[in-house]
Amino acid sequence: MTEPQARFFQLPDKYPAFVGGFGTGKTETLANCAIRDALDSSSALIALYEPTYDLVRLILAPRMEEKLSDLGIRYKYNKQENIIYTSSGQCGDFVLRTLENPARIIGYESYRAHVDEIDTLKKAQAKLAWQKIIARNRQRPDGIESPFNRVSAYTTPEGYQFVYDTWGRNPKPGYVMVQAATYSNPFLPDDYVQSLRDSYPPALIDAYIEGRFTNLTTGSVYPDFSRTLNHSSETLQEGEPALIGMDFNRLHMSAVIYVMRDGWPVAVDEITDGRDTPQMVELFLERYKRKGHAVTIFPDASGQNGSSKNASESDLSIIKQAGLSVRVNGTNPAIADRVNAVNALILNGEGQRRLKVNTHRCPHLTDGLEQQAYDKNGMPDKSSGIDHVLDAAGYPIAKLFPIIKPATSITMGFAR
Repeated sequence: MTEPQARFFQLPDKYPAFVGGFGTGKTETLANCAIRDALDSSSALIALYEPTYDLVRLILAPRMEEKLSDLGIRYKYNKQENIIYTSSGQCGDFVLRTLENPARIIGYESYRAHVDEIDTLKKAQAKLAWQKIIARNRQRPDGIESPFNRVSAYTTPEGYQFVYDTWGRNPKPGYVMVQAATYSNPFLPDDYVQSLRDSYPPALIDAYIEGRFTNLTTGSVYPDFSRTLNHSSETLQEGEPALIGMDFNRLHMSAVIYVMRDGWPVAVDEITDGRDTPQMVELFLERYKRKGHAVTIFPDASGQNGSSKNASESDLSIIKQAGLSVRVNGTNPAIADRVNAVNALILNGEGQRRLKVNTHRCPHLTDGLEQQAYDKNGMPDKSSGIDHVLDAAGYPIAKLFPIIKPATSITMGFAR
């Protein structure tokens, strides 16, 4: 086994995932782990899953037959039932199923389960399939005093999908992941990795060679943001000024709260899905101003045009009448300028990360910085709803740390 394969093989956890690029041996690892599990008891039933029947027929079944033959384990593959029956007194059987219709995952109980390429499914379908598989995974084979039912996943990362939500973002107890890069496999042809690099753009290289989660829809708006490298555990301290970026969208009002550390901003809190400007102002007063924090709002300049609650009263007037300081220009900065200002603080050409985010207290902002992509028109995508908190986060940075362009420069567009 390769080092990542061996590490995964030895995991004691209930829901392990092997997440790897092309050529990392995911199906090989699945087969090894499945046979290991089957050797626990001759009555054990091991469930194996592929996204489609073609993958069962062309990849999974042949690999299992090859493995069993190499180990000298006699078997019979019933293609009509899609079950591999073994005739060994020390090895269980294997049921092969697809993920195409999770409602059909019924009628049997498995001791262990192994799921291949679940991230190729749509997120909702993958979640339903996973729940169904877990529900069937409750067999108690003969001769095992304390059965340990386990479900394992093997997949290429397909963007921010089910596997990222389940193992990468905020895993529950028992959910453990091993990530493997293509070049961890020394048995590949010498030119294999280079051929992939020559064929794929950077985002696909991250996913399909490095085995990393990355935005595969289009180019990422904030490609260098890292929830690890840009993380800070800082919080708002007693008496500290609070700098608040604010975006106006009725029923989706958003705000990001910054503090300054060594002259650079740290996002320490967020507010999302606020009802309207008066409610947001009351939250600012309750959480910050009345607790001794000087509050400065850096809002969407469109708030000067009318209130989210009452068109006769501007949003900015509501904020100012509450005694909160406001810093805003007559118009919003160009979208490109705001995005470039944020990206310059996320990571500059010298490798410095000057924008930090308390990712635990700002989960929506963190997700947005990771996931927002460009739409077909080359503009930051707004269809997912994550844009409001990102806009709020960008206004203070564009105001305090604008990108200074040389007089002869031309503003870059967003075409991709």
